[in-house]
Order: sequence, then structure tokens, then C-alpha cells
Amino acid sequence: MEYVRFGSSGMKVSKICFGTMMFAMKKGWRNYALGKKEAAPVFRHALESGINFFDTADVYSNGSCEEVTGELLKEMSNRDEVVLATKVYNPMGKGPNQKGLSRKYIFNAIDASLSRLKMDYVDLYIIHRWDYETPIEETMEALHDVVKSGKARYIGASSMFAWQLVKAQETAEKNGWTKFISMQNHLNLIYREEEREMIPLCINDNLAITPWSPLARGFLAGNRSKNGGGKTDRAKNDVLADDYYYSKADFKVLDSIKKIANQENRQPVEVALAWLLQKKGITAPIVGPGKLEQLKTLLNSLSLKLSEKQILSLEKSYQPKKISGHI
Repeated sequence: MEYVRFGSSGMKVSKICFGTMMFAMKKGWRNYALGKKEAAPVFRHALESGINFFDTADVYSNGSCEEVTGELLKEMSNRDEVVLATKVYNPMGKGPNQKGLSRKYIFNAIDASLSRLKMDYVDLYIIHRWDYETPIEETMEALHDVVKSGKARYIGASSMFAWQLVKAQETAEKNGWTKFISMQNHLNLIYREEEREMIPLCINDNLAITPWSPLARGFLAGNRSKNGGGKTDRAKNDVLADDYYYSKADFKVLDSIKKIANQENRQPVEVALAWLLQKKGITAPIVGPGKLEQLKTLLNSLSLKLSEKQILSLEKSYQPKKISGHI
């Protein structure tokens, strides 16, 4: 496993981040979440393969994902050797103060996440989305205080507009508060709108880039139909994928992926992930395998080096899309 610096920090992470959304203490979230028993062998292999970077969120399975992630990492790893990220913003209750990025909610949310994780701190605390109702000054000061309290080592951001990231960073710098060191954004071979502004901004400012949905929610595995949906449990119940993808151009890109996969004797997901791993500025894509064999296949992408000609063939059929993932 190769390890890289996380943005401008001194922390180092594996080139692949293990996203834990597929697992919970109990099955059933979004009709496809798996239980702790199914999660254990996947977590174990991830750690044995050198993955030290794990990503979760409070909203996944309504907190249950944090519970299984915390328990398995405690059982299988040394806490000081893993880098764990969780997120705040989405509703975790019905009350008006059970969501967002207010000072009140951030303080409540970090304590609740740490309780579920059974940990004293997280390495990276990420705002899951931009809060249009809370002044950015309130949010950035609250996040700074979370870091200074020792409950988080660093803070990161997720999908938003480039101007919003700039505003947040300038607010923090002006007041001497902690700045974001990472951006977790929507990026894959069939959604590349982030290449216009956000990725150049992150490269210029030396922020780590940790793309979510690098395989387009399974679309780039080649298991979706042109009419929407697919054969897997997730594909059958994934309304977000139905909204984001499935254009004619998307299937042309997929055909290019399959062609290269056949040439290289690889799986389509290996080609798709290898493309992302070779993109300038990318730190660690977040993959979300639900099964051991899926993880093994994804790890194989680390050894695949695409030629410039292959990369051009993968990119040529792309068609611009509407912004998705945060609006």
C-alpha cells in the first residue's frame, strides 16, 4: 500500500479510503445495508492490505454505521494507526436543532458521534454539506473549537461550490481559526464537473481531494441497465444513481471502460478507479465495498497504470452534466 500526505497536513493516508456506508449494526438501511457479521471480514482484509483511512457519517443508517465502524476498528486495529473521518450536517432527529451547522448542533453532533464510535476523537471532522441558514462565521468558529477541544484533529469539507469553500477558508484565516484541509466531492468518469473549478482550487491551495462515488454508485461496474436500476440490491433501490447517471454518453464511457478492461484482463471497476487514482491532485478515492471479493478487486486497481492513449479514450465521450451531489 502506498501512503500519501493528506493535503497540507503532516498526516499520511492510504491511497484508497474505505467507506463504511454499506454496514450497520442491523441490516436494512436503504434496503441494502449489511450487518456487523458481514462487515467483519471486509474490515479485516482492508486493514491487512494496508488501508488506514476509513470514512463514515452520523447519518449513515441513522448512526448505526458509526457504531459498527467504531466496534470493528477497536477490535481489529490500534487506534493511533488508523485515520477515521465522520461527518455532520444531515438530520439526526425531527427537531429544528437536530441538523445543520449551527454551533449548538455541531457541539451536540460531535459528542453523539464519539459516543457511537466509542472513541475520544476523530481524525477528520467533515461538514457533509453547506448550511445556507447558518452564518459561516458561526460554523467555522464552532469547528475550530471542536479541534481545540481535542475531539477532532482536522476538519474537512464535502460537496459545495468553489466560492463557498473560498468563503469558508477566508473566514477561518481572517479570524485565526482552523481551516479545512480536505474536500470530499462527487467525481468519477461520468461526472467530472468538479474539474472545472473545485479541483483546480484544491490543487492550488493544497487541499486533499477524496472523491465520493468514484464508481458512480456501481454504474461503472457495468451492472446497470439502460432503463435504470440493475441486478444488485443497491441498484434496485438507488434513486440517486437513477437521477445522476444513465445518459447515452454515460454508456459510451462505460463501453470504453469495458474495452480497456478486456485488453488488460481486468474488471471494469479496476479501470475506472485506476483512472481516478492517476488524476492530478487526487489523494484517496472513497470506495464502499459490501463484500470481500469487491474489496479485493478494488485493491487490484492500485497496480493498473493506464497509458495516455487509454486515458484519452476513457475521457473522450464525456458530456457535461448538471451539478449534482449538493444541489
